[in-house]
Amino acid sequence: MQSYSSEQLASIAAKIKDVKFGMLTTSDDMRTLTSRPLTQQQVDNDGQIWFFVSDEASYARDLLNNPQVNVSFVDTGDSLYVSVCGHAQLLKDRAKAEELWSPLVKAWFPGGLDDPKLSLIKVTIQSAEYWDSSASKMMQFYEMAKAAITGEPPKDMGEHGRVDL
Repeated sequence: MQSYSSEQLASIAAKIKDVKFGMLTTSDDMRTLTSRPLTQQQVDNDGQIWFFVSDEASYARDLLNNPQVNVSFVDTGDSLYVSVCGHAQLLKDRAKAEELWSPLVKAWFPGGLDDPKLSLIKVTIQSAEYWDSSASKMMQFYEMAKAAITGEPPKDMGEHGRVDL
């Protein structure tokens, strides 16, 4: 990685690459926020998160006027929480679709790569915030119990950071 931002981006990508589902939050023309789970297909080296979607989904059309989105990733097993802010684009990109395609995607797009509704959302990461606890569950419970008894905030509950790109 060349720059500090590239290192930060690589750190965020490493945290979310194995978290399969993200909650994509968009806003419509009335500025109403809505979220839905999408299966992450890839976090690439350029800080872009890729999802397959139907171009007929209302939230996909909302991106045309309101491209700012949030994607939240949670891995409760590892106590990892990541919130990504970014700029989304709805794309028809056959080459990228071929690269990301898997048999599981066909359940949503029976026509395969030739399905006329098949589109991609590319979210370019602009900033991210994360909470990552490397402490064991037992240590986390101990810290929380100690905090409840002492009235002091828990310590050593993990790492928290923010990345602005």
